[in-house]
Amino acid sequence: MVERLRSEGIRDEVVLSAMNSIPRHIFVDEALAIRAYDDSPLPIGSGQTISQPWVVARMTELARNGRDLDGVLEIGTGCGYQTAVLAQLAKTVYTVERIVALVNKARRHLQSLKIRNVRLAHGDGSADLGESLAVDAIIVAAGATHVPTTLLKYLKPGGRMVLPLVQNDDGERGVQRLTVIEAAPAGIREQVFDAVRFVPLLPGLA
Repeated sequence: MVERLRSEGIRDEVVLSAMNSIPRHIFVDEALAIRAYDDSPLPIGSGQTISQPWVVARMTELARNGRDLDGVLEIGTGCGYQTAVLAQLAKTVYTVERIVALVNKARRHLQSLKIRNVRLAHGDGSADLGESLAVDAIIVAAGATHVPTTLLKYLKPGGRMVLPLVQNDDGERGVQRLTVIEAAPAGIREQVFDAVRFVPLLPGLA
């Protein structure tokens, strides 16, 4: 899997090493384990999917941007796979999931790997989290129609938010693209990257 990711343009060897250290098959149902290392999303229950490895690697690479990470906030824990990857790269990962069944599933997976630098919460990641956080990166693992500005306050100066954002100005209405929102000294800077497809970012708890 890692060699394929490298051949598909992932350049950050620290990210590739982190992904190599996490057994992806434990995050999917046993019946799907044989497909765990394919470069495709897989169902994880509750109408959600585990992202394809390339997307996980690319989002993590964009968030890291060659830097050491102290804290990372993840919106949309899902089954916990990207959380586990991020836990190899950051001192602390704060992760929020709105679907309680997935919270429980992710907690079991992370405990099975003895990952202890993750704070996992059942919450609404589209709203103010009510936390006093300051993180180097935010990864939003759900498609948004606009930048969730309530989360920007958690970014340290120079920090980056990576999210699938619907772009409507390029002739392809409704296309999600990986977008980086950077808290630059001169203000918020936005960069648009690869086309992706995520489930929508929804409000409320489930």
